[in-house]
Amino acid sequence: MDQTLKVLLCEDDENLGMLLREYLEAKGYDTELCVDGEEGFKSFMQVKYDICVLDVMMPKKDGFTLASEIRSVNADVPIIFLTAKTLKDDILEGFKIGADDYITKPFSMEELTFRMEAILRRVRGKKTKENTIYHLGGFTFDTQKQLLTINDEVTKLTTKESELLNLLCSHANEILQRDFALKTIWIDDNYFNARSMDVYITKLRKHLRPDSSVEIINIHGKGYKLITPLDE
Repeated sequence: MDQTLKVLLCEDDENLGMLLREYLEAKGYDTELCVDGEEGFKSFMQVKYDICVLDVMMPKKDGFTLASEIRSVNADVPIIFLTAKTLKDDILEGFKIGADDYITKPFSMEELTFRMEAILRRVRGKKTKENTIYHLGGFTFDTQKQLLTINDEVTKLTTKESELLNLLCSHANEILQRDFALKTIWIDDNYFNARSMDVYITKLRKHLRPDSSVEIINIHGKGYKLITPLDE
């Protein structure tokens, strides 16, 4: 790694937490281990973290609550949930809060670091050929700052919202294939990631409501199309 990245690891299982911390530190991550949600939030407020890895079931404050509080402070920091749960509703709840990924226990440590590295590449590795500013009807979309502006009203997008809108803009007035979007942003086109993308499409549609000339439509069996009088 070019620089030491800071990881907030919240895991109430002491043995698993210590193993994960040791593994991540061996991989070059500066990792802070917290054993409950309250301790995790206190640490988050004191340190600038590059990524958060949160167990869902924790004492004092569960992972969903902690993630919501983190999102209220920082809309951009990537969040990965760790959980023994496999219920679809729980996984979807995590994505609605703003999770970037979700790993079900038991998992391999190699899988965790692979997912972390993939997310960090998407967040930090901006391609030079990408536009930084898009003009969508009355909107201005700053991909670097993740800001969507219309009539002096500014909306700060989450990382996932920004990545998805950026991908839609790069295929404006064309069909964005669903599986391509999933593999580009979520890496895997499984059921849970597909449902997560649907959640973010709904969020983007709400952000775009102020200008009726800009809309995201479903193309049945194929994907989505961003309809816009685009001016790059």
